[in-house]
Amino acid sequence: MPGISMRYIVDDVDAALEFYTRHLGFSVALHPAPSFAILTRGGFRLLVSGTTGPGGASQAMPDGRKPEPGGWNRIQIEVTDLEAEVTKLRQAGANFRNDIVQGIGGKQILLEDPAGNPVELFEAPKR
Repeated sequence: MPGISMRYIVDDVDAALEFYTRHLGFSVALHPAPSFAILTRGGFRLLVSGTTGPGGASQAMPDGRKPEPGGWNRIQIEVTDLEAEVTKLRQAGANFRNDIVQGIGGKQILLEDPAGNPVELFEAPKR
């Protein structure tokens, strides 16, 4: 599977699979172990790894720090109607870090996955 992928550390791989497939249009490409799965959307691959398990993603660093979910790096998903997406996701019980922000490049909001990892929903300006 050559290409570019992004890894998110999650508390619960099954909850992440449910969230990304139900709400954000991802498909499960591979789920070989309870602590790891690969999701795809278009040509993008999202690797979700649990905080425990045999793989390298959950292992402590030499200085003792451990990978954990909920940082600030994020994937960005472009939508055509941000307000409608936010309304739909709020009705489904999704959590957001902020309200919609309008900037010079468009509008955005930070949605949180079940582990607290951010997903930026972005609407480009109308032309």
